[in-house]
Amino acid sequence: MRSLFFLTGFSVLVLGLCAAFAEEEPFRPKAGEFPPLEKAHSYRGELVFVDHANRRGSLRVQGDGKFRFISPNPFAMLPYGIVRYHGAPADLRDVPLGTMMHVRAFLPPDPKISSVPVLPVNNRAKKEGNAGVGSSPAENHVLLLEDEPSYCLREKKVWKLKELEIKNNQGMIVARREPRESGDTRAEEETMTFDAATRIWRGREFLGVQELIAEGIWPDGGKKSLDDQAVLLGITWKPTPGGVFNRFHISDIWLDDAAIQRAARHQNETHKAFMRSRWMPAHVDAVEYGKFGRATVTATLFGGMDDSLYADFSKGSRALMAAAENTLKHWASGTAGTAQMASKGPILDVTKAGGAVPLGSSGIQIRFESGLITEGIRPARVVRIRPANWPDLHVPREEYLRDHKATHEERFPTPDIFPKY
Repeated sequence: MRSLFFLTGFSVLVLGLCAAFAEEEPFRPKAGEFPPLEKAHSYRGELVFVDHANRRGSLRVQGDGKFRFISPNPFAMLPYGIVRYHGAPADLRDVPLGTMMHVRAFLPPDPKISSVPVLPVNNRAKKEGNAGVGSSPAENHVLLLEDEPSYCLREKKVWKLKELEIKNNQGMIVARREPRESGDTRAEEETMTFDAATRIWRGREFLGVQELIAEGIWPDGGKKSLDDQAVLLGITWKPTPGGVFNRFHISDIWLDDAAIQRAARHQNETHKAFMRSRWMPAHVDAVEYGKFGRATVTATLFGGMDDSLYADFSKGSRALMAAAENTLKHWASGTAGTAQMASKGPILDVTKAGGAVPLGSSGIQIRFESGLITEGIRPARVVRIRPANWPDLHVPREEYLRDHKATHEERFPTPDIFPKY
């Protein structure tokens, strides 16, 4: 009777989960619209592969199974998708492989042009052997990709360190993630490893485990209570001995606000320089066509970047606008660069939307006039824009498409991309 009851109860649970998923109507974003964050599917995974030029990669997504058995699941950033690292805007190339990332993602807006495999809509409900359920979601087009400290800063959370066990400069820490202002004793405790390579940040200092031991803050062996010390953690994953399959590793510890603010400032400056060399992405809201190729374009700048970048778009200043691909790759023509092919003209107006702005949008809309509009600058299409006073730099070959010569293989590279020796 006990076995029959267990099987019946388990079947009811599985059927209930499947029914709940079936009742949840799949949400697919539309071109030219910013999807609501609350409609996104949330998960966490280890970054194991990056194709930065095409804004895609693979994550080992944490399900309910054993982590090392999980196959990497491809993902693509939405054109307006935001990457955050150390609490600041980032590009995929900035995030080290192995970093655990928090994800908010959707089904592909247009499966026909997806740059990653399109999976069955209910794929996250399927069991994948030892990997378990939830490790390969169909929601692989990402609106928000953020590392652990970025997630905690956005959600106003911290890690409370409970206990330390150490031997030979390595060991384990027991901690729990909870709200910064009001502690939640119901938060689940997690045991994570650390070692001599773990980076520890205190104010402007960069420390190692050895320095904390030398200062007497941590013991050189044994256990010590850490009295719920509030910190931010960088989290990665490493294979763990002893048959433990789901234990994560601490790569960084920020001991105070000054330390994480310093890390965020450095990352922000890195991203600002990157954006000024690649142009600001936006989508076209409307085009008013005039005579002889003239047009006025209304476009919304994508969000998630430093305010100083948006401040450079001002009424009366001149700008350049060029067509881009959904991966934000530039379009070129033969040897002509983006600046040579761009439409040029004055910014007629800059407006800021009032109220709440959806994630992915800056809420900043510009009206731009050009004496010669180019192909690809059409409603709902992605463009790149730069103020004329930004540097005129040419992006590397892998970051642009050669207009009419662009092929399927250029978006899904084959071994032919490597030179012949």
